[in-house]
Amino acid sequence: MPFTEVADRVWQLRVPSYDVNLTVVGGERGLVVVDTLATAAEARAAINAIGDLRAGSVVAVVNTHAHFDHVLGNATFRDQYDDPPVHATEDAAAATDPEAPPADHVFSSAAVIDLGDRQLELVHPGRGHTSGDLVVRVPDADVVLIGDLVEESAPPSLGSDSYPLDWPQTLDLVLGLITPGTVVVPGHGAVVDRRFVEQQCDDLRAVAETIRDLATRGVPEDEALAGAEWPFPRDALHHAIPRGYAQLPRARRQLPLV
Repeated sequence: MPFTEVADRVWQLRVPSYDVNLTVVGGERGLVVVDTLATAAEARAAINAIGDLRAGSVVAVVNTHAHFDHVLGNATFRDQYDDPPVHATEDAAAATDPEAPPADHVFSSAAVIDLGDRQLELVHPGRGHTSGDLVVRVPDADVVLIGDLVEESAPPSLGSDSYPLDWPQTLDLVLGLITPGTVVVPGHGAVVDRRFVEQQCDDLRAVAETIRDLATRGVPEDEALAGAEWPFPRDALHHAIPRGYAQLPRARRQLPLV
């Protein structure tokens, strides 16, 4: 599993299982690992690949959110690198799988990791893929690590803990951190650009607006999936419909059909 340098001292490791990304950011004080993969074996393979970079030791770990494929390597990294701090949002830390050491450096809105010659900005832009998503911005390299707020190799995961009505506004805020030249590393798949993020944001906005429209017109939740055109395959939306309906005020879900 070789790393690819996608910007100055920013390396992406794309792992076949779940097509998930582990990203390493280097600075004069060491390396920061963003997301630690789904198993100890994958984490150990990543650690071996990090050694091949000859760029320093890992001094911090960041979890973009709480899902198992991004956090279950935490313990392996902490054992290998003398217990580096793990950074996450408060919500992500609280929801982290019990098999993974939870984050011990938590924040509500923003934080900074100082690597000496560069800083990493950690930002919680709002709810979307989960309640505790964060993005990592590397300003001097014009890189944003966006986690699962954007996916390249599959539709965005509108799972049982997602917030489909909030997600577009959250991505609007993230787009404020992205320039036309920004390298965007998604949680899964290949590196993308601002235009890709804009398109996925537009598609998620269409999902949110369609859910609101169906509910306002009194379409029952169990008929909503078949009741409209969607920008993503229907099998990617089974959780989005109940999650979206649940976010709406009850009065908007009980209007009679016209």
